[in-house]
Amino acid sequence: MKKAATPKWQPLEQTVPVDVFRTEVEAWAKRLGVSPREIHIRPMKRKWASCSSRGRLTFSTELLNQPAEFRREVIVHELLHLKIPNHGRLFKALLKAYLELGKDPEVEPSPREAKPL
Repeated sequence: MKKAATPKWQPLEQTVPVDVFRTEVEAWAKRLGVSPREIHIRPMKRKWASCSSRGRLTFSTELLNQPAEFRREVIVHELLHLKIPNHGRLFKALLKAYLELGKDPEVEPSPREAKPL
């Protein structure tokens, strides 16, 4: 996921420690039914995150300073690539469905809610 222009400064309440971020990634991986082989957090110049064909997820350290909603969007986007490697209609529909349902952690997505665009 490519980086867009973002402010350099974020309020402290938006910043999360690495272990909390990893917990967020693991929780979403479980919800999506995927198992990343590796999860790395390192400085990245041009992207917020990436997913390799071997199941390695890499997230930018700058993501730790972003709002929770944006972090969730990037996490779900990259984890979903473990199921669907492209950005086609199915990917976009599932991404939208998971992000909408992500607002209520007790609700699991159903196939009906992930209609193609």
